[in-house]
Amino acid sequence: MKKYKNLKNSDEVITDDMKIILHNCCDEFEDLAGSNILITGGAGFLGYYFVHVINYWNSKVNASKKINLTVLDNFVRGVPEWLDSFKSDKNINFLKHNIIEQLPKDIAKQKYVIHAASIASPIYYRKNPISTMDANVYGLRNILEYCIKNKSIKGVLNFSTSEIYGDPDPYNIPTNEEYRGNVSCTGPRACYDESKRYGETLCVNFYNEFKIPIKTVRPFNNYGPGLKITDGRALPDFAKKVISGEDIVLFSNGMPTRTFCYITDAVSGYIKALVKGKSGEAYNIGIDKPEISIKQLAYKTIDIAKNLFDYTGQVIFSISNDKEYLTDNPNRRCPDISKAKKDLNFDPYIDIDEGITKSLIWYQSNNKAEDL
Repeated sequence: MKKYKNLKNSDEVITDDMKIILHNCCDEFEDLAGSNILITGGAGFLGYYFVHVINYWNSKVNASKKINLTVLDNFVRGVPEWLDSFKSDKNINFLKHNIIEQLPKDIAKQKYVIHAASIASPIYYRKNPISTMDANVYGLRNILEYCIKNKSIKGVLNFSTSEIYGDPDPYNIPTNEEYRGNVSCTGPRACYDESKRYGETLCVNFYNEFKIPIKTVRPFNNYGPGLKITDGRALPDFAKKVISGEDIVLFSNGMPTRTFCYITDAVSGYIKALVKGKSGEAYNIGIDKPEISIKQLAYKTIDIAKNLFDYTGQVIFSISNDKEYLTDNPNRRCPDISKAKKDLNFDPYIDIDEGITKSLIWYQSNNKAEDL
């Protein structure tokens, strides 16, 4: 197996990742320098990396270039420990607020807004369909209304999803941004898929009518540190089994395929889209190879865990008690990222083995989290 950096613990993983993102986005951070930035859903997976990388940038620059970050979240499950460590930072302000309500009138004027407030795990958005739709529709609308009134806005980033494509036909894989989707509007995933699709319609029309500089990104299977071990998606679920010394259980035949994009590549793409993306347009952000099956991913995780932890588990196939567990689950998901490469100079390169290695090292020290 390919050898990677000798990272010993989660702190070393995060520091290495911060260096990578700043290297990938050095020009973009110069544009962001000295700005006020608002991130919604800042206590979540993506917020974890945005907060860390902005803090890392601030630690390397003089006062005039420091970014002032407002982290907005409803903190329904409390303030996570990693956010707690930033409470004394004068450049980071925490604001408890539910995004489905209008933004507070006294909020500082922001130059950039990153709207990442959403429930993104299929297991949890199916349990909370109304809350999911509210955040994706009313939450986004509140951000757009705020931006109409705030003339200092230079860039807004809206998080959509690769799930707006549904289950693409084979002729549209890799899938580009022009594909209109094969999506159920009434199935168990529709609360997420369709509200994200409508959100993109909101963005395009608010750009057309009010010229809000909003860009939309469509993430393709991001993973890595910051994604809670209880999230329910494939890699954190595999990590949970590895850390506890249990077998990895697949509730399918494991044949659906995906490309998996490690978080440093993904966040680099998001920052580039915020700064360089064309307003009113959408970008696939992910990695285009390798496209591997969930079963292959499970066996790859086992091989890496054996080298890291002397893990002895195996893959077990079972049937979920949830009758709709596999309903509307796409057979394949692989992005065409040529538009992001051309417009954003997006160039993801962290391979799956390195990404899993880093993730497992991080999960070893971050193996407890609340469920929704």
